[in-house]
Amino acid sequence: MRIIDISRDIFNTPVYPGDPEPYIDEIKRIKDGEHCNLTAFYSCLHTATHIDAPLHFLDGAADVSSVPLELLIGECTVIEVPKGAITGEYVENKFPRGKERLLIKGNGNAAFIESGAAAAVAAGVKLIGIDRDAIGLKGQQEGTHKAFAYNNSVVLEGLNLEDVTPGVYFLVALPIKMSGTEASLTRAVLIADYLFWSGK
Repeated sequence: MRIIDISRDIFNTPVYPGDPEPYIDEIKRIKDGEHCNLTAFYSCLHTATHIDAPLHFLDGAADVSSVPLELLIGECTVIEVPKGAITGEYVENKFPRGKERLLIKGNGNAAFIESGAAAAVAAGVKLIGIDRDAIGLKGQQEGTHKAFAYNNSVVLEGLNLEDVTPGVYFLVALPIKMSGTEASLTRAVLIADYLFWSGK
């Protein structure tokens, strides 16, 4: 089984501007005479690779624990896009149709505007992932997130797609189970050879 880790490290990834920095609290250390190592940590839920549930921009919408796991596990398509805004016109002309899970490789330099998000939803996307810290272009965050949230689509941000060739993979992107939260830190991987999956 060939597994490609597309997650970013929580402690080595720049945080979104204005978000708090993560840190470790070493409660017990064997080297200090304790019988075990025991660590706590603090992090914004939108640090590094994470899932945004619809609750992130819509009060009363689905939280992370309510997101169907079926959306987070299954066949996905990785496409590469040029630097800049992902517009509705671009989505309509260039995006594949009927792909429930779609990951965007833009080398950290591409993001959606609201029309692009609406067009992606219309094309059938239920999980959208991107290799930057936010799905929306600067000034377009609210509209872009809401376009996906109104459709109960899940947003997967902060991916590392540097070593991923565009194509079809099997995605596993499971969040930590936390009731009532709008986001969760996530370990995301792609499986390239489907040894356990029929593809049907």
